[in-house]
Amino acid sequence: MILRRLALILAACGVLSAPAGAQESVTSPANQAVAEAEEAAALLRAAMGQLAEAVSADDQVVALTEVIRGYELGLAALREGLRQASARETELRARFEAQRGQLSRVLGAMTALQQSPESTMLLHPAGALANARSGMLLSGVTPGLRAEAEALQADLDEIATVRELQSNAAMMLGSGLDSVQEARRLLSSAVTDRSSMPVRFAEDPAELQALRDAAQSLSDFATGIAKMEKDVGAPMEDFEGAQGSLRLPVIGSILRPYDEPDAAGVSRPGWVIATAPAALVQTPWPATIRYRGPFLDYGNVMITEPSRGYLMIFAGLAQVFGEVGDVLNAGDPIGLMGGAEAPAQEFGSRFVADATSGGQAGRSETLYLELRRGNETLDPAEWFVLNPIVEPQQD
Repeated sequence: MILRRLALILAACGVLSAPAGAQESVTSPANQAVAEAEEAAALLRAAMGQLAEAVSADDQVVALTEVIRGYELGLAALREGLRQASARETELRARFEAQRGQLSRVLGAMTALQQSPESTMLLHPAGALANARSGMLLSGVTPGLRAEAEALQADLDEIATVRELQSNAAMMLGSGLDSVQEARRLLSSAVTDRSSMPVRFAEDPAELQALRDAAQSLSDFATGIAKMEKDVGAPMEDFEGAQGSLRLPVIGSILRPYDEPDAAGVSRPGWVIATAPAALVQTPWPATIRYRGPFLDYGNVMITEPSRGYLMIFAGLAQVFGEVGDVLNAGDPIGLMGGAEAPAQEFGSRFVADATSGGQAGRSETLYLELRRGNETLDPAEWFVLNPIVEPQQD
Protein backbone atom coordinates (compact mmCIF):
# COMPACT_ATOMS: atom_id res chain seq x y z
CA MET A 1 0.00 0.00 0.00
CA ILE A 2 2.77 2.44 0.84
CA LEU A 3 4.32 1.83 -2.60
CA ARG A 4 1.08 2.57 -4.42
CA ARG A 5 0.31 5.57 -2.21
CA LEU A 6 3.72 7.04 -2.91
CA ALA A 7 3.27 6.61 -6.64
CA LEU A 8 -0.13 8.33 -6.53
CA ILE A 9 1.24 11.26 -4.54
CA LEU A 10 4.17 11.64 -6.90
CA ALA A 11 1.86 11.69 -9.88
CA ALA A 12 -0.50 14.14 -8.19
CA CYS A 13 2.38 16.47 -7.46
CA GLY A 14 3.46 16.49 -11.09
CA VAL A 15 6.80 14.93 -10.27
CA LEU A 16 5.73 11.83 -12.21
CA SER A 17 2.94 11.31 -14.66
CA ALA A 18 2.33 7.61 -14.94
CA PRO A 19 -0.74 6.26 -16.61
CA ALA A 20 -1.02 2.49 -16.32
CA GLY A 21 1.85 0.87 -18.13
CA ALA A 22 3.29 4.13 -19.44
CA GLN A 23 6.60 3.78 -17.60
CA GLU A 24 6.94 0.03 -18.16
CA SER A 25 10.33 -0.90 -19.54
CA VAL A 26 10.17 -3.41 -22.38
CA THR A 27 13.59 -4.68 -21.41
CA SER A 28 12.94 -5.16 -17.70
CA PRO A 29 13.63 -8.63 -16.27
CA ALA A 30 9.98 -9.02 -15.34
CA ASN A 31 8.81 -8.21 -18.86
CA GLN A 32 11.40 -10.58 -20.27
CA ALA A 33 10.07 -13.37 -18.06
CA VAL A 34 6.50 -12.47 -19.05
CA ALA A 35 7.41 -12.63 -22.75
CA GLU A 36 8.92 -16.08 -22.25
CA ALA A 37 5.87 -17.21 -20.30
CA GLU A 38 3.57 -15.94 -23.07
CA GLU A 39 5.55 -17.98 -25.59
CA ALA A 40 5.10 -20.98 -23.32
CA ALA A 41 1.36 -20.34 -23.15
CA ALA A 42 1.27 -20.28 -26.95
CA LEU A 43 2.99 -23.70 -26.96
CA LEU A 44 0.34 -25.02 -24.60
CA ARG A 45 -2.52 -23.69 -26.69
CA ALA A 46 -0.98 -25.08 -29.87
CA ALA A 47 -0.57 -28.51 -28.29
CA MET A 48 -4.18 -28.56 -27.16
CA GLY A 49 -5.29 -27.46 -30.62
CA GLN A 50 -3.62 -30.51 -32.14
CA LEU A 51 -5.56 -33.00 -30.02
CA ALA A 52 -8.46 -33.34 -32.48
CA GLU A 53 -6.04 -33.91 -35.34
CA ALA A 54 -4.11 -36.49 -33.32
CA VAL A 55 -7.27 -38.54 -32.70
CA SER A 56 -7.84 -38.89 -36.43
CA ALA A 57 -4.16 -39.37 -37.39
CA ASP A 58 -3.05 -42.55 -39.14
CA ASP A 59 -0.48 -43.13 -36.41
CA GLN A 60 -2.19 -42.00 -33.25
CA VAL A 61 0.76 -43.00 -31.06
CA VAL A 62 3.10 -40.55 -32.77
CA ALA A 63 0.50 -37.78 -32.97
CA LEU A 64 -0.63 -38.10 -29.35
CA THR A 65 2.97 -38.31 -28.14
CA GLU A 66 3.67 -34.99 -29.88
CA VAL A 67 0.60 -33.41 -28.28
CA ILE A 68 1.57 -34.52 -24.77
CA ARG A 69 5.23 -33.56 -25.17
CA GLY A 70 4.25 -30.15 -26.57
CA TYR A 71 2.00 -29.60 -23.57
CA GLU A 72 4.72 -30.65 -21.11
CA LEU A 73 7.34 -28.47 -22.83
CA GLY A 74 4.96 -25.53 -22.57
CA LEU A 75 4.33 -26.25 -18.89
CA ALA A 76 8.06 -26.47 -18.18
CA ALA A 77 8.77 -23.22 -20.01
CA LEU A 78 5.87 -21.52 -18.21
CA ARG A 79 7.18 -22.82 -14.88
CA GLU A 80 10.57 -21.25 -15.58
CA GLY A 81 9.02 -17.94 -16.68
CA LEU A 82 6.89 -17.79 -13.53
CA ARG A 83 9.90 -18.65 -11.37
CA GLN A 84 11.99 -15.89 -12.90
CA ALA A 85 9.17 -13.36 -12.65
CA SER A 86 8.56 -14.24 -9.02
CA ALA A 87 12.27 -13.95 -8.26
CA ARG A 88 12.23 -10.49 -9.84
CA GLU A 89 9.25 -9.44 -7.70
CA THR A 90 11.06 -10.68 -4.59
CA GLU A 91 14.14 -8.69 -5.61
CA LEU A 92 12.09 -5.51 -6.07
CA ARG A 93 10.36 -5.89 -2.73
CA ALA A 94 13.66 -6.55 -0.99
CA ARG A 95 15.07 -3.39 -2.57
CA PHE A 96 12.09 -1.44 -1.32
CA GLU A 97 12.55 -2.78 2.20
CA ALA A 98 16.22 -1.81 2.10
CA GLN A 99 15.29 1.71 1.03
CA ARG A 100 12.21 2.09 3.22
CA GLY A 101 13.67 4.99 5.20
CA GLN A 102 14.66 6.94 2.12
CA LEU A 103 11.31 6.31 0.45
CA SER A 104 9.50 7.47 3.59
CA ARG A 105 11.37 10.77 3.43
CA VAL A 106 10.43 11.14 -0.23
CA LEU A 107 6.84 10.37 0.70
CA GLY A 108 6.90 13.06 3.40
CA ALA A 109 8.36 15.61 1.01
CA MET A 110 5.81 14.84 -1.68
CA THR A 111 2.95 14.96 0.81
CA ALA A 112 4.10 18.39 1.97
CA LEU A 113 4.32 19.64 -1.61
CA GLN A 114 0.85 18.32 -2.33
CA GLN A 115 -0.74 19.89 0.75
CA SER A 116 1.00 23.30 0.60
CA PRO A 117 -1.01 26.11 -0.99
CA GLU A 118 0.59 27.49 -4.12
CA SER A 119 1.10 30.92 -2.47
CA THR A 120 3.25 29.50 0.33
CA MET A 121 5.46 27.82 -2.22
CA LEU A 122 6.04 31.11 -4.01
CA LEU A 123 6.62 33.39 -0.98
CA HIS A 124 9.09 33.02 1.87
CA PRO A 125 8.39 34.64 5.28
CA ALA A 126 12.00 35.92 5.45
CA GLY A 127 11.62 38.00 2.32
CA ALA A 128 12.47 37.98 -1.36
CA LEU A 129 16.13 36.90 -0.94
CA ALA A 130 15.19 33.84 1.12
CA ASN A 131 12.43 33.08 -1.35
CA ALA A 132 14.95 33.10 -4.21
CA ARG A 133 17.32 30.86 -2.28
CA SER A 134 14.55 28.32 -1.49
CA GLY A 135 13.59 28.30 -5.16
CA MET A 136 17.18 27.47 -6.11
CA LEU A 137 17.21 24.61 -3.58
CA LEU A 138 13.93 23.19 -4.90
CA SER A 139 15.17 23.34 -8.49
CA GLY A 140 18.13 21.20 -7.44
CA VAL A 141 16.05 18.73 -5.42
CA THR A 142 13.26 18.20 -7.97
CA PRO A 143 15.36 16.23 -10.53
CA GLY A 144 16.46 13.88 -7.76
CA LEU A 145 12.87 13.41 -6.59
CA ARG A 146 11.78 12.83 -10.16
CA ALA A 147 14.45 10.16 -10.65
CA GLU A 148 13.40 8.45 -7.41
CA ALA A 149 9.77 8.61 -8.48
CA GLU A 150 10.40 7.21 -11.95
CA ALA A 151 12.49 4.34 -10.58
CA LEU A 152 9.74 3.54 -8.08
CA GLN A 153 7.04 3.63 -10.75
CA ALA A 154 9.06 1.29 -12.94
CA ASP A 155 9.34 -1.14 -10.02
CA LEU A 156 5.60 -0.92 -9.38
CA ASP A 157 4.87 -1.60 -13.04
CA GLU A 158 7.10 -4.66 -12.99
CA ILE A 159 5.34 -6.05 -9.91
CA ALA A 160 1.94 -5.42 -11.51
CA THR A 161 3.12 -7.19 -14.66
CA VAL A 162 4.19 -10.23 -12.66
CA ARG A 163 0.87 -10.38 -10.81
CA GLU A 164 -1.06 -10.15 -14.08
CA LEU A 165 1.05 -12.96 -15.54
CA GLN A 166 0.32 -15.19 -12.56
CA SER A 167 -3.41 -14.51 -12.75
CA ASN A 168 -3.62 -15.16 -16.50
CA ALA A 169 -1.54 -18.33 -16.25
CA ALA A 170 -3.75 -19.77 -13.52
CA MET A 171 -6.90 -19.20 -15.57
CA MET A 172 -5.41 -20.62 -18.78
CA LEU A 173 -3.95 -23.78 -17.24
CA GLY A 174 -7.14 -25.06 -15.67
CA SER A 175 -8.91 -25.16 -19.03
CA GLY A 176 -6.17 -27.23 -20.69
CA LEU A 177 -5.83 -29.99 -18.11
CA ASP A 178 -8.80 -32.06 -19.27
CA SER A 179 -7.44 -32.14 -22.82
CA VAL A 180 -4.01 -33.48 -21.90
CA GLN A 181 -5.52 -36.06 -19.54
CA GLU A 182 -7.67 -37.27 -22.42
CA ALA A 183 -4.57 -37.37 -24.65
CA ARG A 184 -2.79 -39.61 -22.11
CA ARG A 185 -5.79 -41.94 -21.90
CA LEU A 186 -5.96 -42.17 -25.69
CA LEU A 187 -2.20 -42.78 -25.91
CA SER A 188 -2.41 -45.75 -23.54
CA SER A 189 -5.15 -47.24 -25.69
CA ALA A 190 -3.39 -46.46 -28.98
CA VAL A 191 -0.12 -48.10 -27.89
CA THR A 192 -2.05 -51.26 -26.99
CA ASP A 193 -3.88 -51.30 -30.33
CA ARG A 194 -0.84 -50.44 -32.43
CA SER A 195 -0.11 -53.30 -34.84
CA SER A 196 2.82 -51.85 -36.81
CA MET A 197 5.44 -52.28 -34.08
CA PRO A 198 8.22 -54.53 -35.38
CA VAL A 199 9.23 -57.45 -33.18
CA ARG A 200 12.85 -58.54 -33.13
CA PHE A 201 12.38 -61.72 -31.08
CA ALA A 202 9.67 -63.56 -29.20
CA GLU A 203 9.02 -63.03 -25.50
CA ASP A 204 10.42 -65.65 -23.16
CA PRO A 205 8.31 -65.10 -20.01
CA ALA A 206 9.50 -68.19 -18.19
CA GLU A 207 13.18 -67.25 -18.37
CA LEU A 208 12.50 -63.62 -17.51
CA GLN A 209 10.23 -64.60 -14.65
CA ALA A 210 12.86 -66.90 -13.18
CA LEU A 211 15.54 -64.24 -13.55
CA ARG A 212 13.37 -61.57 -11.93
CA ASP A 213 12.45 -63.83 -9.00
CA ALA A 214 16.10 -64.73 -8.37
CA ALA A 215 17.53 -61.20 -8.63
CA GLN A 216 18.22 -59.43 -5.34
CA SER A 217 18.88 -56.03 -6.89
CA LEU A 218 18.27 -54.06 -10.06
CA SER A 219 21.96 -54.51 -10.90
CA ASP A 220 21.69 -58.31 -10.62
CA PHE A 221 18.59 -58.29 -12.79
CA ALA A 222 20.18 -56.12 -15.48
CA THR A 223 23.32 -58.27 -15.49
CA GLY A 224 21.20 -61.40 -15.96
CA ILE A 225 19.27 -59.84 -18.83
CA ALA A 226 22.51 -58.80 -20.54
CA LYS A 227 23.67 -62.44 -20.44
CA MET A 228 20.48 -63.77 -22.03
CA GLU A 229 21.19 -64.75 -25.63
CA LYS A 230 18.87 -62.85 -27.91
CA ASP A 231 19.36 -62.23 -31.59
CA VAL A 232 18.80 -58.49 -31.67
CA GLY A 233 20.86 -58.06 -34.85
CA ALA A 234 23.13 -55.15 -35.66
CA PRO A 235 22.10 -51.77 -34.27
CA MET A 236 20.26 -49.61 -36.77
CA GLU A 237 22.23 -46.52 -35.80
CA ASP A 238 25.56 -45.67 -34.17
CA PHE A 239 24.64 -45.50 -30.49
CA GLU A 240 28.20 -44.95 -29.30
CA GLY A 241 28.49 -42.04 -31.73
CA ALA A 242 25.49 -40.43 -30.01
CA GLN A 243 27.39 -40.02 -26.74
CA GLY A 244 26.85 -36.49 -25.41
CA SER A 245 23.80 -35.79 -27.58
CA LEU A 246 20.93 -37.86 -26.15
CA ARG A 247 17.75 -36.12 -25.03
CA LEU A 248 16.51 -36.95 -21.55
CA PRO A 249 13.55 -39.34 -21.56
CA VAL A 250 11.33 -37.09 -19.45
CA ILE A 251 10.86 -33.39 -18.74
CA GLY A 252 12.01 -32.61 -15.22
CA SER A 253 15.05 -31.81 -13.09
CA ILE A 254 18.04 -33.90 -12.03
CA LEU A 255 17.32 -34.46 -8.38
CA ARG A 256 20.35 -36.65 -7.67
CA PRO A 257 23.31 -37.11 -10.03
CA TYR A 258 25.25 -40.29 -10.69
CA ASP A 259 26.53 -42.07 -7.57
CA GLU A 260 25.57 -39.21 -5.24
CA PRO A 261 24.33 -40.38 -1.81
CA ASP A 262 20.82 -39.47 -0.72
CA ALA A 263 19.83 -38.32 2.78
CA ALA A 264 20.11 -41.92 4.03
CA GLY A 265 23.59 -42.29 2.56
CA VAL A 266 22.43 -44.61 -0.25
CA SER A 267 23.98 -43.92 -3.65
CA ARG A 268 22.80 -45.28 -6.99
CA PRO A 269 24.77 -45.62 -10.24
CA GLY A 270 22.29 -43.55 -12.19
CA TRP A 271 20.21 -40.38 -12.16
CA VAL A 272 17.11 -39.64 -10.11
CA ILE A 273 14.94 -37.23 -12.10
CA ALA A 274 12.09 -35.27 -10.50
CA THR A 275 9.03 -35.07 -12.74
CA ALA A 276 5.48 -33.80 -12.64
CA PRO A 277 2.66 -36.31 -12.05
CA ALA A 278 1.70 -38.38 -15.12
CA ALA A 279 4.75 -37.14 -17.08
CA LEU A 280 5.43 -38.83 -20.41
CA VAL A 281 8.58 -41.01 -20.65
CA GLN A 282 10.15 -41.58 -24.08
CA THR A 283 13.04 -43.63 -25.34
CA PRO A 284 15.95 -41.34 -26.29
CA TRP A 285 17.32 -43.77 -28.90
CA PRO A 286 16.05 -46.63 -31.08
CA ALA A 287 16.06 -49.73 -28.91
CA THR A 288 14.62 -53.17 -28.30
CA ILE A 289 12.54 -53.81 -25.18
CA ARG A 290 14.27 -56.48 -23.09
CA TYR A 291 12.01 -56.24 -20.03
CA ARG A 292 8.92 -54.35 -18.91
CA GLY A 293 7.03 -54.84 -15.68
CA PRO A 294 7.28 -54.57 -11.89
CA PHE A 295 10.51 -55.26 -10.06
CA LEU A 296 11.11 -55.24 -6.29
CA ASP A 297 10.23 -51.78 -4.88
CA TYR A 298 11.08 -49.88 -8.08
CA GLY A 299 7.55 -49.83 -9.40
CA ASN A 300 7.36 -50.61 -13.10
CA VAL A 301 10.72 -51.01 -14.82
CA MET A 302 11.54 -50.76 -18.52
CA ILE A 303 14.86 -52.15 -19.75
CA THR A 304 15.80 -51.45 -23.35
CA GLU A 305 18.80 -52.36 -25.50
CA PRO A 306 19.91 -49.46 -27.74
CA SER A 307 22.91 -51.41 -29.05
CA ARG A 308 24.56 -54.75 -28.46
CA GLY A 309 26.22 -54.70 -25.06
CA TYR A 310 24.32 -51.63 -23.80
CA LEU A 311 21.23 -51.48 -21.60
CA MET A 312 19.14 -48.48 -20.61
CA ILE A 313 17.04 -48.82 -17.46
CA PHE A 314 13.99 -46.72 -16.54
CA ALA A 315 12.47 -47.37 -13.12
CA GLY A 316 9.57 -45.87 -11.19
CA LEU A 317 6.93 -45.67 -13.91
CA ALA A 318 3.24 -46.14 -13.18
CA GLN A 319 2.45 -47.41 -16.69
CA VAL A 320 4.71 -49.08 -19.24
CA PHE A 321 3.97 -49.39 -22.96
CA GLY A 322 4.99 -52.07 -25.43
CA GLU A 323 6.00 -55.70 -25.10
CA VAL A 324 9.29 -57.54 -24.76
CA GLY A 325 10.86 -57.79 -28.21
CA ASP A 326 9.27 -54.63 -29.60
CA VAL A 327 11.70 -52.43 -31.52
CA LEU A 328 11.21 -48.76 -30.63
CA ASN A 329 12.05 -45.66 -32.59
CA ALA A 330 13.71 -42.71 -30.88
CA GLY A 331 11.03 -40.69 -29.13
CA ASP A 332 8.53 -43.52 -28.86
CA PRO A 333 6.55 -43.46 -25.58
CA ILE A 334 7.57 -46.14 -23.11
CA GLY A 335 5.29 -45.15 -20.23
CA LEU A 336 3.80 -42.56 -17.91
CA MET A 337 4.81 -41.53 -14.41
CA GLY A 338 2.41 -41.90 -11.49
CA GLY A 339 0.99 -39.35 -9.12
CA ALA A 340 -2.21 -37.34 -9.20
CA GLU A 341 -2.68 -33.86 -10.59
CA ALA A 342 -4.83 -31.33 -8.82
CA PRO A 343 -8.48 -31.01 -9.94
CA ALA A 344 -8.96 -28.74 -12.94
CA GLN A 345 -10.43 -25.92 -10.83
CA GLU A 346 -7.33 -25.91 -8.61
CA PHE A 347 -4.64 -26.95 -11.08
CA GLY A 348 -3.79 -23.49 -12.41
CA SER A 349 -3.46 -21.73 -9.08
CA ARG A 350 -1.52 -24.63 -7.56
CA PHE A 351 0.86 -24.76 -10.54
CA VAL A 352 1.52 -21.03 -10.24
CA ALA A 353 2.18 -21.38 -6.50
CA ASP A 354 4.54 -24.31 -7.06
CA ALA A 355 6.39 -22.54 -9.86
CA THR A 356 6.89 -19.32 -7.92
CA SER A 357 8.19 -21.19 -4.88
CA GLY A 358 10.97 -22.81 -6.95
CA GLY A 359 12.73 -26.03 -6.03
CA GLN A 360 10.93 -29.28 -6.82
CA ALA A 361 7.46 -28.09 -5.81
CA GLY A 362 4.92 -29.70 -8.13
CA ARG A 363 7.40 -32.37 -9.25
CA SER A 364 6.39 -35.12 -6.89
CA GLU A 365 7.45 -38.15 -8.96
CA THR A 366 10.92 -39.58 -9.54
CA LEU A 367 12.23 -41.52 -12.52
CA TYR A 368 15.42 -43.51 -12.08
CA LEU A 369 17.64 -43.64 -15.19
CA GLU A 370 20.62 -45.97 -15.50
CA LEU A 371 22.90 -46.69 -18.46
CA ARG A 372 25.01 -49.85 -18.57
CA ARG A 373 27.70 -51.26 -20.84
CA GLY A 374 28.16 -54.91 -20.00
CA ASN A 375 28.56 -55.10 -16.21
CA GLU A 376 29.72 -51.46 -16.02
CA THR A 377 27.45 -48.53 -15.19
CA LEU A 378 28.03 -45.27 -17.05
CA ASP A 379 27.52 -41.69 -15.88
CA PRO A 380 24.51 -40.35 -17.83
CA ALA A 381 26.10 -36.87 -17.73
CA GLU A 382 28.50 -38.06 -20.42
CA TRP A 383 25.65 -39.15 -22.69
CA PHE A 384 22.71 -36.80 -22.20
CA VAL A 385 22.23 -33.12 -23.02
CA LEU A 386 20.67 -30.79 -20.44
CA ASN A 387 18.82 -27.64 -21.43
CA PRO A 388 16.85 -24.82 -19.73
CA ILE A 389 13.78 -27.04 -19.47
CA VAL A 390 15.53 -30.18 -18.24
CA GLU A 391 18.27 -29.10 -15.89
CA PRO A 392 20.08 -30.01 -12.70
CA GLN A 393 18.38 -28.96 -9.48
CA GLN A 394 19.47 -25.47 -8.47
CA ASP A 395 20.02 -24.59 -4.83
